[in-house]
Amino acid sequence: MSTRIRLRKIGRKKLPLYRIVVADKESPRDGRFIEILGTYNPKLEGAKKIVIDVEKAKAWVAKGATATDTVAALLKTAGVTG
Repeated sequence: MSTRIRLRKIGRKKLPLYRIVVADKESPRDGRFIEILGTYNPKLEGAKKIVIDVEKAKAWVAKGATATDTVAALLKTAGVTG
């Protein structure tokens, strides 16, 4: 099973809000997922924009989960990856 760390939209129209989740590569964007790692709110400013459990994220990256381009940038900002 190939896992991916990606965004899952939970917001509504004109108010985007995303969960950062670990999901099977074949699952649809808003479909089945394995674990929630945090949230991303692009409308906020500052430190509250990205809320992520760093330890869980590091554990999933160590297990071989690959992040999408957007999530990779968010993880770098949060200090998970170098």
